[in-house]
This record gives sequence, structure tokens and C-alpha cells, in this order.
Amino acid sequence: MNKNIAGKYFGTEINEKWWKRYTKDKMLARGNGTFSYNEQSISFLRQLTENPIDIKFEKIDELKIGKWHAGQWGAGRLIIKVIWEKDGQILSSGFSISKNHTEIEEIISELNKMIDKVKK
Repeated sequence: MNKNIAGKYFGTEINEKWWKRYTKDKMLARGNGTFSYNEQSISFLRQLTENPIDIKFEKIDELKIGKWHAGQWGAGRLIIKVIWEKDGQILSSGFSISKNHTEIEEIISELNKMIDKVKK
């Protein structure tokens, strides 16, 4: 399964602190693009870039939902917060992909099932 959804990348925080932004691997720049996922990872390809942000399910600790991320408000949209580990740091990457709260909850549920399957 591969889903592609238009959305926005809000940035990546270190230790879920909005003032501590992760800047490596060209992850500082926020922006619009395409959120996608398959059986192994979540990806976000920002517009005008060639390489997507790619987060493997095996690195994900938790998925959360919020209204703010990395110092930005979602303007009424829910933000999916992917809590994951990279290079010994706990990171939180934020993505907004829908105004529909039910759709977000369904996607989170589907992603959690896929993450659990990979981690078993």
C-alpha cells in the first residue's frame, strides 16, 4: 500500500521542545509537499526538493496528534507528530495532511498497525 497526500511539513523538534529545531539532513526548512507511506516508512517530499524526509517505522516510538508544532499553529488542522529516534536523539516531526479529524485518526490507526507489524 502506498498513499500520497498533499500536506505541510512543520519541522522537526529535538526532545519535543519547540525551540530546539533539528537542522541536519536538510530538515530545517518547512514547507508544502506530499506526505506518503508504505509498508516500511513515512516520507514527505517538500516542493522544489529532490530528496524526501524518510522515517523508517522501526525508528518510530509513537505517533501523536496536536494543534501546534515547532512553534507553528496548525490553523485549525490537526498535526501528526511522529516521535522517532535518529543518531541517539529523540526527534518529533510534524505534518498536517487533512482538515478532517476523522481522516487523521484513521490514518494514525493505519500507521500504528503498520508500525506494530514492522516492530514484531
